[in-house]
Amino acid sequence: MDSYWKFWKNADKFLLLIAVFFAFLSILMITSISFKSGSLLLRDIIMQSTAYLLGFAALIFMVFLDYRKFEDMSRILYIGSLVFLLTVYIPGIGIVSNGARSWISIGFTTLQPSEFVKISFTILMANYFSRFQAQLTELRGLLRAALYAAPFILIVVKEDLGSAIVYCFIWVFMIFFAGIDKTIFTRFLFLFFLSLPIAYHFMAPYQKRRIDAFLHPDNLELPGNYHVWNSKVAIGSGGFSGKGLFCGTQKELDFLPVQKSDFIFSVIAEEFGMLGGTFVIVLFFLLLYRIVKIVCQAADLYGALLAIGFLGMFLFQVFENIAMTMGLMPVTGVTLPFISYGGSSILANMMALGLVISVGIKGRSTGL
Repeated sequence: MDSYWKFWKNADKFLLLIAVFFAFLSILMITSISFKSGSLLLRDIIMQSTAYLLGFAALIFMVFLDYRKFEDMSRILYIGSLVFLLTVYIPGIGIVSNGARSWISIGFTTLQPSEFVKISFTILMANYFSRFQAQLTELRGLLRAALYAAPFILIVVKEDLGSAIVYCFIWVFMIFFAGIDKTIFTRFLFLFFLSLPIAYHFMAPYQKRRIDAFLHPDNLELPGNYHVWNSKVAIGSGGFSGKGLFCGTQKELDFLPVQKSDFIFSVIAEEFGMLGGTFVIVLFFLLLYRIVKIVCQAADLYGALLAIGFLGMFLFQVFENIAMTMGLMPVTGVTLPFISYGGSSILANMMALGLVISVGIKGRSTGL
């Protein structure tokens, strides 16, 4: 019993409080979106509430599970994660939605493997960089690190460009923190950006359409631009204090696409205005700030890398999602962490947060 008390004593209570705020806000907004023509569609509310109940259970499990236990599981995690990503191609199990094959059916619901593999990918890269940190000062070491991560990105990029970019962002954040030679890293990034026009030709048709739409924002005939235009209308019409809960007209009239996930920030801005949008951004800023503090207090390099990887994951997803609702970034299907609808996303993010808190606990206490 004393050991459990020590865990909670050293746990970052503020991060837990932020998670509670996110849960309340998410379920509130899903309730608003589910309110159509005076009636309430309960299924989405029940599913999101259930996802959060399971998410808090997963968070607590990760908090009490010493993150260092994953250090000796690299081979199993690596192979298992790749196999899990490939399950979307199994006939009868993999599901195609909006032109992408990113989900698997488990009977009563669906799962998105790429969301959960973000966790194992971060664990694997933290383990790799902490073990081979000395090699990162050479170009050969950088290339080995890239090859180690490449199978995950190559499998995901064909069907889920957004998740593939998140994986890349996690990798970049972690390798930079691990102490890579900055000159080599700059050259590597230069070559990467030079290769983007070539990569464009290998993208799926729906991915090319999204890039084309972003590059020509005034052409409303391009798929996606009309939705982004309506998103900007919703955000602008919210004004300073918003139209009020359940009163968003862009939402109610279904001008906004995928309101529950991709464009949920637009719904928040329309119904709660600039005040509501700013509140959400401040919440995310506090979340990222507390993770930075945990990185600085980490007891070992492995723990610090683990936390920095999740910091990169959350930072990119928040920036990309909010920016794409304003037309500042291409629409990639990246959801708003902790708020968008989706059990896979909620569970994965809560697991990540639990691991971050676990790193913080170890950093604050030497008796565990």
